[in-house]
Amino acid sequence: MPVFTSEQVQLRLKEFPKWKLEHGEMVRNFEFPDFVAAMNFVHAVAEEAEHAGHHPDIDIRYNRVRLALVSHDAGGLTHRDFDLAAAIDAL
Repeated sequence: MPVFTSEQVQLRLKEFPKWKLEHGEMVRNFEFPDFVAAMNFVHAVAEEAEHAGHHPDIDIRYNRVRLALVSHDAGGLTHRDFDLAAAIDAL
């Protein structure tokens, strides 16, 4: 699976204004009213990720969730990361 170049990543990120590039990963932070709402969101993300066969790094802190996407097996960002980001944004 081809890894996107820096230029390609910057162009694609314009389509995802809520996501940021941090240390070679696409990162987005979410905040919810409470822990249960955060966990419901994480469960929905898990379903999308399992369906896509591509799994984000997830950090849960009470009502805050941080997602990080990168194709570890490819060594960078690929279309899978942007596809999953789009699916997550649709939640």
